[in-house]
Amino acid sequence: MTSVWSRVSGRTRKVFAAGIRALNPPLAPGYYDELEALLVAGDIGPAMAERLAGSVRARSPRTRDEAVAALVDAVLSVMSKEPRELVLYGDPACVLFYGINGAGKTTAIGKLAYRLRTQGRNPLVVAADTYRAAGIEQMVAWAERAGAASFAGAPDGDPAAVVFDGVRHARRRGHDVVLVDTAGRLQTQHNLLQELAKVGRVATKALDGGAFESLLVLDAVLGLSSLAQARAFHKAIPITGLVLAKLDGSAKGGAVIAIESELDVPVKLAGVGEGIEDLEPFDPEAFVRSLFVED
Repeated sequence: MTSVWSRVSGRTRKVFAAGIRALNPPLAPGYYDELEALLVAGDIGPAMAERLAGSVRARSPRTRDEAVAALVDAVLSVMSKEPRELVLYGDPACVLFYGINGAGKTTAIGKLAYRLRTQGRNPLVVAADTYRAAGIEQMVAWAERAGAASFAGAPDGDPAAVVFDGVRHARRRGHDVVLVDTAGRLQTQHNLLQELAKVGRVATKALDGGAFESLLVLDAVLGLSSLAQARAFHKAIPITGLVLAKLDGSAKGGAVIAIESELDVPVKLAGVGEGIEDLEPFDPEAFVRSLFVED
């Protein structure tokens, strides 16, 4: 278990760890009912909790340690098997970020720009949140903090046009990765979801038909309520990966399991703190073990 995941999962871990310690052998039938209730308390959701508790029961564990090991295996079996590495190929590669207002998109982009810079990449941050002048300013400020160049759209401009021009600008200036910030939008705002779909189509055109990473940023503090967001966004624009922002401050980290299982979309990045360096590639096994296995 890596220390970063034990720290990041701390608040969710308290929910599970204390409950699991209280579930003492012998593993009578009531044990599995209590385990199911514990999983629901950790925001895994009733249906997934029932499924996981059933999987543990099927293994017929004799001790609590065996039950926890079976639970870890069951959880990992339902999470996405899709690759978790960012796809950063192309001339340039392009990563589109979107989500609801306040999810943490701008912060995640700034952190990723910094991470890419430390890896020797030359990212360009495209501020395409044209509805808010403050949003553009915040994104440019984060780019400067990360030591990355930025390309800003004009207030009230067409976001898709900004993305198109930004990709072309990156190509002219030799940037190998484009990180696009878009306006926050609710999953119920149909017109704004259609606008996001347009941004995706225009990005493909700017990339001469090339693919791009399409990352939905979720606020981990919101837990399972994020599933409705993910469903709606996935219909508007295919999600290639998830970013969990504020995971270190959430007691509802268990929701990751249900979201990944339903959408079969992997979490690729997680915000693990407030510093610019606090963005990590998501490690599902280390994260799940940090939730259930005691140090």
